[in-house]
Amino acid sequence: MLSNDSTFKHINVADVVNGLPTKEHVVVDIRDANSYAASHIPGAIHLTNDVLSDFLREADFDAPTVVCCYHGISSQQAAQFLISQDFTDVYSLDGGFELWANSYPQHIEKA
Repeated sequence: MLSNDSTFKHINVADVVNGLPTKEHVVVDIRDANSYAASHIPGAIHLTNDVLSDFLREADFDAPTVVCCYHGISSQQAAQFLISQDFTDVYSLDGGFELWANSYPQHIEKA
C-alpha cells in the first residue's frame, strides 16, 4: 500500500468567491450547527462527525475541496484528515468564515 505524503493547501477567500459561479470548489463547513444554521458560505456542506461517514461515501475525492471553520485554524487539521482519507485536492480557507463574512457579506446564506 502506498503512503500518502501529500498535504492540504491554503486558499484565500477571494479565490473561493471567484470560483463560486463556476462551482469549481466543494466547500465543507466544520463549524457548530448553530453557527452554520445562522449563516454560511453559499452551497457549503455542513460536515460534522455525525455525517462524516456519509460524506466520505458520497464524495468526489478528486474535486477541489475547501474546508471552512471559524478563523482558519481548525480547518487545517480537518483538511489534513481529508488528505489522509485519499482526497487529492484539499484547501484550508485562510481566515475562515469570519474573514469571509467580513470581506464578502453579500456572499452569505442565512437560515
